[in-house]
Amino acid sequence: MNAPDITTVLKESKFFKDFDESVIQKIAVLGEIRSLQSGEHVFCQGDFGEHIYIVIDGHVSLERQTNLGHRSGSVTIDMLGKGRFLGCWSTLLDEPHVLMASAYCQKPTQVVAIRGADLRTIMLQEPELGFSVMERLCLLLRDRIQAAYGAFEKI
Repeated sequence: MNAPDITTVLKESKFFKDFDESVIQKIAVLGEIRSLQSGEHVFCQGDFGEHIYIVIDGHVSLERQTNLGHRSGSVTIDMLGKGRFLGCWSTLLDEPHVLMASAYCQKPTQVVAIRGADLRTIMLQEPELGFSVMERLCLLLRDRIQAAYGAFEKI
C-alpha cells in the first residue's frame, strides 16, 4: 500500500473523516503500513507507547489484564475493525506513557502506524488542525472510558 492508499484510509477512518484534503495529505506521509498475523499484538500493556494506529482491515481486540487479588484475567474493552483508531494518545501531548491495555489481532490485520510525536509537530504548526485532533481525541477517550467501565462491571 502506498501513500495515496494511506490517504484513502485516513479519509475513510472515523477519526480523520471530514478533515480537509490538504491536511489528510500531510498526515498520510507520516503513516507506515504494518501487516500483522492472527494472534499478533499491535502493542502490549506495559510497553512504552509511541504510535497511534488506524485499522485498515482485520479486527483488533483491545484488552486489559487485571488482578483484583481473588480475581485476575483479561477484560475486553473494545473490538476494533476497519477505520477505527487506537494507540498511545499521550504522545500527542509530548508526554511519555506506558500503555494501559494490549491490542491483539483476531485475524490477519493491517494498520497504518503514525508516530504521535510527528503528528504533534503538524498539530503545533497548524493550531486549527491541532484543535480538531484534540477535540476528536476527547470524544474517542470518552467512548473508551465508557467501554472500559462497562467491561469492568462484568468482572
